[in-house]
Amino acid sequence: MFKTFFSRRKKNQYGWFGNYSSWDKVSAKADGYQTGNIIIKTRDSLLKVKSGAAIYERDSVVFDQKEYPHALIAFLMLSASLKKKPLHILDFGGSLGSTYYQVKEFLTPELFGSWNVVEQEHYVVVGKADFEDDHLKFFWSIEACLAEKEIDFVLLSSSVQYLKEPHVFLQELVKFNFDFLFFDRTAFNSAPYDRLTLQVVPPEIYQASYPAWFFKKQLFLSHFSDAYKLVAEFPPYVEGEEILQIDSKPVAYSRGFYFINLLKHPY
Repeated sequence: MFKTFFSRRKKNQYGWFGNYSSWDKVSAKADGYQTGNIIIKTRDSLLKVKSGAAIYERDSVVFDQKEYPHALIAFLMLSASLKKKPLHILDFGGSLGSTYYQVKEFLTPELFGSWNVVEQEHYVVVGKADFEDDHLKFFWSIEACLAEKEIDFVLLSSSVQYLKEPHVFLQELVKFNFDFLFFDRTAFNSAPYDRLTLQVVPPEIYQASYPAWFFKKQLFLSHFSDAYKLVAEFPPYVEGEEILQIDSKPVAYSRGFYFINLLKHPY
């Protein structure tokens, strides 16, 4: 989850702060994702979307108008065309199905086979209880998902930067040899190294703080240089994320990438 409500806040109050030398050091100052109010608010907001009482949810906040991820929709269509069959999608860190409900009207039978969210255990428990159906499924790990589904397209939207060891994860992700990888709303900084920060969320969203990485772009992209072709780089669909501030300075930004597996789809 990539929170976005900081651009007009007072300085030194909410947003991203610091340049920490280790995950343990920043974690000692953070609440983490286990805070109960996060999942409760997310669940309540998405139940409104599911029932039709609300239009759109992002980061637990309900909106009366959608912001469509146009790049995601376009590259889902391209991927289904290249694969020549409906896609089975793995949504890594996909909350309780936020993006699924956001793009659901575009998921035609020709495009879409299943939507499979891989999340933390407490999200999976709630997802299975309140949101899982014939099309939307929840799993504790990529391996658990692959035991039931043959995945074609992996979506990673504002999730990798919240992992303890993101580069280890990216190395393992490439080994799965998925057809298509789609990163959206991924955080980068202008320094020649990855930067580890503390993110403090405004209380009108929910009361929480947690570690957050800002990657060096070249290092991030190097994981995919052998097996994948970078087809497109694009800005975030959420207004205000093109430039992000760390310690109240505009030294970071958000980007998305679409990769195609060259061994499976020469492009």
